Amino acid sequence: MVRKGMIAEIFSMALYSDNPELYTVGYLDLGEIKKVTLVEFLRLSENFEVIPASRIVYIMKENITLYSKIKNRKEPDQI
Repeated sequence: MVRKGMIAEIFSMALYSDNPELYTVGYLDLGEIKKVTLVEFLRLSENFEVIPASRIVYIMKENITLYSKIKNRKEPDQI
C-alpha cells in the first residue's frame, strides 16, 4: 500500500503541478525494463488496468530518481 500511495503522489504532482513530459517511468515487461515518458505510460497502462503499479520499477524526473523499487540504487541501469 505504501508503494501505491507514493506512486500516486508522484503522478499527481507531475500531472497537476509540473510538466509530465519531464518524467520517465521504468516498468517491467516480460522480464525486461521498458523506459517511457509518464504520459506514454498512462496511455499504455489504461489507468493501471493493463500495467499495474506493482510493475513500476522506477520513476525519474530528468536525472533525479523519485521512486525506485530497489533501495540504494542511483541509476536505473543498475536495477
